[in-house]
Amino acid sequence: MKFATWEDGGTVTAGVVGEHGLHALPAGVTVLDLVRAGLPAALEAGAATLSAPPVPLDRVRLLPPLQPETIRDFVAFEEHVEGVVMSVGDGGGVAAEWYEAPTFYFTNPYPLYGAHDDIPVPPGSRLFDFELEVAAVVGRKVASETPDRVRDAIFGYAVLNDWSARDLQRREMKVLLGPAKGKDSATTLGPWLVTADELEPYRDDEGFLPLDMRVSVNGVEVGQDLLSNMGWPFEDLVSYAARGTVLRPGDVLGSGTCGHGGCLAELWGRRGEISPPPLRPGDVVEMTVEGIGTIRNRVVPGPELPPVEAARPRPRARQRTT
Repeated sequence: MKFATWEDGGTVTAGVVGEHGLHALPAGVTVLDLVRAGLPAALEAGAATLSAPPVPLDRVRLLPPLQPETIRDFVAFEEHVEGVVMSVGDGGGVAAEWYEAPTFYFTNPYPLYGAHDDIPVPPGSRLFDFELEVAAVVGRKVASETPDRVRDAIFGYAVLNDWSARDLQRREMKVLLGPAKGKDSATTLGPWLVTADELEPYRDDEGFLPLDMRVSVNGVEVGQDLLSNMGWPFEDLVSYAARGTVLRPGDVLGSGTCGHGGCLAELWGRRGEISPPPLRPGDVVEMTVEGIGTIRNRVVPGPELPPVEAARPRPRARQRTT
């Protein structure tokens, strides 16, 4: 089942994606409410909703299917890490530590965009980039559980684009922190939330989902990979994220960017040149993940802000004498 959130004439509604359009849930019920209720209850509520009159998809603005409290974004594709280290980092290949355990950072849950929204360029960025990912949405509380116990903890999946300002990211990571401003201006999540049971038929013997992932810019395909090329299946990511802490229903875990052109920075690193060029206003980025759907966003100019002030010279601290 696919759950969506949309805006139509100023009214925000949640519902089910059906064969002939969108079927609204009762007023006031959100997709996050369904996630918190659990997958069996959500499927029952969704089935009852399919009797509601359909709303044509082309009449509405699709919003992110839910507003999560937290978003953790992993770097689970070795090929992506290798290429981006050449571009954004200082070369040297994939760090040995990458293989030891999944690694993630917390990203900003507020600037979420829908499947067809315009995306502004971050202030001051000249190297704007996309990142083709899949997001898993947690469906129940998880606390320090092993991977074999958390498969039922994944409610569903969506396409995720972790838009990235590579020039800002590179500066931040030189300080051994981040990414921060290089990542927090925009994240696309959509087009809807596909429940985990719909993707179970794809699962292979190792627990991976070999879904085809593709991204194009202005109609030209730039990257293609399989979701099963992750170094860890999603259950391992859920277990690791909850290791020594707690995940709650609605929390989002990004797979990290796929390889083989899942972002421009990977290609820049491998080619040793800025080719293809960074994203510019007017560019259209389209991503499709098998079994989940397609998101398509146009890049637009961002706000013009004054340059950031450099650090003010300060005297070195000296021990006070008495």
